[in-house]
Amino acid sequence: MIVSKLGLAAVLVGSLALGGCMQATLSPVTDAAMTPRDRQLLAHPPYADAKIPDQFQRHIVTYTRKEQPGSILVDTDARYLYYVLPGGKAIRYGVAVGEEAMAFSGVATVGRLAEWPDWVPTQDIQERLGPYPKRVAGGPANPLGARGIYLYQGNKDTLYRIHGTNQPEYIGQAISSGCIRMNNADVIDLYQHVKPGATVVVLPPGQSA
Repeated sequence: MIVSKLGLAAVLVGSLALGGCMQATLSPVTDAAMTPRDRQLLAHPPYADAKIPDQFQRHIVTYTRKEQPGSILVDTDARYLYYVLPGGKAIRYGVAVGEEAMAFSGVATVGRLAEWPDWVPTQDIQERLGPYPKRVAGGPANPLGARGIYLYQGNKDTLYRIHGTNQPEYIGQAISSGCIRMNNADVIDLYQHVKPGATVVVLPPGQSA
């Protein structure tokens, strides 16, 4: 596709505006990281497609914080997740976060990674939102979506996850569940980068990056 100089300039200006002082370049969403199973399960998902606002689409941005390449930072207030790259760059994704009283904050590590994980509702979720089956098999109707990145502190599972979603319309919002949700295409992209043991920093409300 040929883009005029004027059109390209408009795109670049818009990208810079989205990041404020942070330079941001829209990163084209591709299915390169998707497996044949991903393509099959997401070909006709059992939920409505949602238009993700431009500022919550995937961008490559400048990154000046101290976190090392390979780390993840979640800016709860801004609804962004950053995967830190070498050379002062990061991939920025839009996310949905938990409401303040239920959200995780602090430093954790990636303790486990799973493709199309089963969902085991906690007792708290059963009491607040259930009843649910004790275990929901992985798939496009599952609330954990295409990938699960499990947050641990030491050897203990915090019960918080970065995961996909079957409700992409909530990206950019704070909703009742305390986990960090991404649209499925983005969590598949993030998953290909993340390594077990990676540091995850989740900023509390009021400490935006």
